[in-house]
Amino acid sequence: MVATTGDGSTGLLGFRPHLCVEQVPGEAVYVLSDQRATALHGEQIACLAPLLDGTRSLDQVVEDAAAALPAEQTARLIARLSDAGLVSTRPDGAAAGGTAAEAAYWEAAGLDGAAATVARAAATVHAAAVGGTDLAALRRALRGTGLRTVPAGRADTADLTVVLCDDYLNPALRTVDAEHRAAGRPWLPVMTDGTRLWIGPFFGRSGQACWACLADRLWRGRQVEAHVQHSLRRTGPVPRPQCALPATRQAGMHLAASEAAKWLAGRRHPDQHTLWTLDTLTLEGGRHPVHRRPQCDHCGDSGLVAARVNAPLRLTSRLKRDTAGGGHRALTPQQLLDTYGHLLDPVTGLVKEIRQDSRGPAFLNSFHAGLNPVSDPRGIGAVRACLRSTSGGKGTTALQARTGALAEALERHSGYFQGDEPTVRGTYRSLAADAVHPDAVQLYDRRQFEQREGWNAEHGPAQQVCDPFDDDAEIDWTPVWSLTEQRHKLLPTAFLYYNVPQPRGRAYCMGTSNGAAAGGSLEDAVLQGFLELVERDAVALWWYNRSRLPGVDLTAFGDAWTGELREVHASLHREVWALDLTTDFGIPVFAAASRRTDKPEQDIVFGFGAHFDPRTALRRALTELNQLLPNVVSAAADGSGYGISDPGALRWMRTATVDNQPYVVPDPGRAATRPQDHPYTPRADLYDDLAAVEELVRGRGLELLVLDQTRPDVGLPVVKVIVPGLRPHWPRFAPGRLFDVPVALGRTDRPTPYDELNPIPLFL
Repeated sequence: MVATTGDGSTGLLGFRPHLCVEQVPGEAVYVLSDQRATALHGEQIACLAPLLDGTRSLDQVVEDAAAALPAEQTARLIARLSDAGLVSTRPDGAAAGGTAAEAAYWEAAGLDGAAATVARAAATVHAAAVGGTDLAALRRALRGTGLRTVPAGRADTADLTVVLCDDYLNPALRTVDAEHRAAGRPWLPVMTDGTRLWIGPFFGRSGQACWACLADRLWRGRQVEAHVQHSLRRTGPVPRPQCALPATRQAGMHLAASEAAKWLAGRRHPDQHTLWTLDTLTLEGGRHPVHRRPQCDHCGDSGLVAARVNAPLRLTSRLKRDTAGGGHRALTPQQLLDTYGHLLDPVTGLVKEIRQDSRGPAFLNSFHAGLNPVSDPRGIGAVRACLRSTSGGKGTTALQARTGALAEALERHSGYFQGDEPTVRGTYRSLAADAVHPDAVQLYDRRQFEQREGWNAEHGPAQQVCDPFDDDAEIDWTPVWSLTEQRHKLLPTAFLYYNVPQPRGRAYCMGTSNGAAAGGSLEDAVLQGFLELVERDAVALWWYNRSRLPGVDLTAFGDAWTGELREVHASLHREVWALDLTTDFGIPVFAAASRRTDKPEQDIVFGFGAHFDPRTALRRALTELNQLLPNVVSAAADGSGYGISDPGALRWMRTATVDNQPYVVPDPGRAATRPQDHPYTPRADLYDDLAAVEELVRGRGLELLVLDQTRPDVGLPVVKVIVPGLRPHWPRFAPGRLFDVPVALGRTDRPTPYDELNPIPLFL
């Protein structure tokens, strides 16, 4: 009889070498390994199991079982056991260069034990080191695993290179990766210094991430260190003192050697393309994904970002899938988390962590997702001091807030200048036919430029005044798409992206989050970015004019969650109210406020929201109020307990009251706003909302500009929306809407004189 197992092989047939087989008469045949146990039931398997001891060929097994089992039934049982990974065939005798234990190991790994042993014995490996690490110890570990090493002069003949490094960000690894990638040879980085061992991934294969892809992710998690090195004009990571035990170093090298042996034996698994770490203090291990960056200038197409920005922006029909949260969205919070959650990882993620703020009740749903990359030129410490020092999420549920924190962190990352953005070099005068003057979007008054030196010395990063723009200065400009004119316009690159390098004395623009938004679709993101512009414009018109505006009847909205919010704030000795800031756009904009009532310092905190749907606008304002509340929830009467150190914000918390800042409370002479005061007709498609937006913008003689900031390695749609003339909520006092609209709305009978504008910059 000629027969084979399920994998088509012939030879001696038996249970795989790593399995222990025990038979309990009348019960089952138990197949045991260090990973699992399998129970095989039935008289047929009880008869067959003793024959599968590795001493018989398939024909012999069939012949010896013939008295109890027909040949066809025996063959079927063996095929099923083979498909289940329980039996295999092997050649007669031990494989050359290996042991029975090694063959059993390869079988446990899903390989043919004999073939893997031969492959491992025939392969060669080259040991290399960067950063002054112990190359001799690495060679000993590789040889101890039975691997054959080759000298440096024959490195190009090795099947694999193992590189011991002092830091995965050592610039020397760039050269190592480039050489191996060009030759199509794999290499494996290893780090054994430090309390955490690092091994992998295997680099050098086409279509996989390269070292530069990983380095980009690692630097994102070392922002403070990157700031220090940039400030000191250094490249590469900060040198660290050695920190390891001889045992942990040896363990790391031997673990790396075993990974090399598995690779050379033929094992291929998705985990080999991840970074594996082992905390030697806790013995906690972790796998960290290493994703290829499609726009990587080493292994990808560095022109992808420029191609996207230079293309016309096309908006299409997009049905709303979520209208119950903080907005009308293309994806539900869970859908967005499922789609982009892979970008969250403590080591290699674009977002390192998302954590709930432990200050205050869990009801607040305030979540943080790491440092905000919008850094201050005076040092990263100033960023950490303010209310917006982290990317944050808010919502009526923890899921909404967690997803919001992830989206905002990815939005901030996507808006960060990375060097592959398209630029046009020229002066404003030479590009005026297509360019938008920065004064039209930054809106500083001439007097602010004149007084900027003293102002900048006393105020935080968001309140800074740029250098006055020189129309004859050559700068970089980037295309943005005009939805109004259906063509590209140009704006200064430094206005459109965070942290664009600018020479001292020529820092003409500041990249801010104003109009930046992420969404489940491009249409979603554009709508959210525009609504933020309307919201901040309304806030500026109210705050700097110190207008007395109507309150909002919170009970009239009939929202049980709002009632619970007021109860939670009351338990914290706080009072909650809201103002109606709606402007000439007619889009409901609300300011929610909360103050302490049990001590002289009132710690007044705000949250803002805008939306076509007044109920959604109110929820947005209230959830933002909750998001920021942890910064002051523990403030004590003696002035301690604040979670911020920004001088302007602290001064407000400690001195502002509803008596000395009466514009923060409702005008008692005006009726409170109810939902019916803002008529709303729901639309099912985001595209229809955007059509309404374009009509509103055109009707006011304004222009709607959009920059697509979506990054190929992120995928989450991110845009920056610009409407020249709309105010940010920071102090920008140029002539225009700040002075004209309050008069047109009847809030005041004359424009507020420049010297009578609110001297307190909004601190959010």
